[in-house]
Amino acid sequence: MHAPMTIDIHAVEALDRDDPLAGFKSRFDLPEGVTYLDGNSLGAAPRAAYAEIEKAAKLEWGHDLIRSWNKAGWFALPMTLGDRVGRLIGAAPGQTAVTDHTSANVYKALHAALGLNADRKVIVAECESFPTDLYMAEGVMATRPGTVMRLEGVDAPRIEDLIDETVAVVLVNHVNYKTGALRDMEALTKRAQEAGALVVWDLCHSAGALPVELDRCNVDFAVGCTYKYLNGGPGAPAFIYVAKRHQEKVSQPLSGWWGHARPFGFERNYDGGAGILRFLSGTQPILSLRALSAALDLWDEVDMAAIRKKSTALTDLFIKLVEARCCAHGLKLVGPRDGTVRGSQVSFEHEGAYEIMQALIDRGVIGDFRAPATIRFGFTPLYTSFKDVWNAVDVLHDVMETGAWRDARYAVRSAVT
Repeated sequence: MHAPMTIDIHAVEALDRDDPLAGFKSRFDLPEGVTYLDGNSLGAAPRAAYAEIEKAAKLEWGHDLIRSWNKAGWFALPMTLGDRVGRLIGAAPGQTAVTDHTSANVYKALHAALGLNADRKVIVAECESFPTDLYMAEGVMATRPGTVMRLEGVDAPRIEDLIDETVAVVLVNHVNYKTGALRDMEALTKRAQEAGALVVWDLCHSAGALPVELDRCNVDFAVGCTYKYLNGGPGAPAFIYVAKRHQEKVSQPLSGWWGHARPFGFERNYDGGAGILRFLSGTQPILSLRALSAALDLWDEVDMAAIRKKSTALTDLFIKLVEARCCAHGLKLVGPRDGTVRGSQVSFEHEGAYEIMQALIDRGVIGDFRAPATIRFGFTPLYTSFKDVWNAVDVLHDVMETGAWRDARYAVRSAVT
């Protein structure tokens, strides 16, 4: 599924006709007149999620009340949903739990890795990491005297050059949140482990966007969110993966009652549960978990190889069209041109990036802005069509050609962009 060299609207429509994933779009609630290219920040709502939430709220909460913890399977949701997410990230059952948020799970995973490598005091991370990962690493360091952090882009140009026998853990994003650059998971994991280090992979921008093979790559830990490509809803719980080989030797510091071996024994001292269970902490947000369950019902039907094929075709088409129609206006591609090393997003730099994105949003094309000068577009293969790409570039061309982005009202920045 690749765009032909000569691209016109008829060629684009032909790509949609041949798209094996095209039928999924009608199962999402997308507003008329909107081209949504921000699913890498917040995924669209699956229509089935509304009924699932209503059932959980009106029947299970409203009628069955506390009985639903057992009757409706509420208590087991972090584990049952974890295995379903696990299928999408290449994890065998019993290694993934849906729980808490990504920041908390980064904190747990880093502490766990440092505990397994207690004689080492170095965390390696990326200067261009999504900020919460670095913030949580700083928090972990504050509780472990002598622990230091080395950063790719500050202490060395390549993360591989920072890994030696002093490194306890490498914290790394599978897909760069700004540029879309995709890391080689297998190669970097092997490099770290050969030096005796463990690896925590952040999958926030790859889970649901491309095939991930945690078990095959011998990954130690992974975390990620479910509200982007997985369409779990705003603030949906995140997930954490812990390889089975580590589970009985590892501990994490947020030792709440849900992670206890006998949570209803109400014992005074903590005794961590078996396996991945010990990575749970407190009571889970059931309505959010049920929304995610509805989204995963849809994902149960999806072949991740088909997702990747369409994702690459969508992003390739977007780059070709933008560069063909808008290159005279100073837009510069950032991130990989080669689709095999790119996630499911494309970014361009421009001095007026913020204003350009606001003008696009005003015209019904929703992407996002990342400081200081990046406009970013996410391509979610389940509900993004090739015609959506064509329409988005049409609007971008108009915004640039007419200079509409220079309107003074677009210079007023909001907290959420």
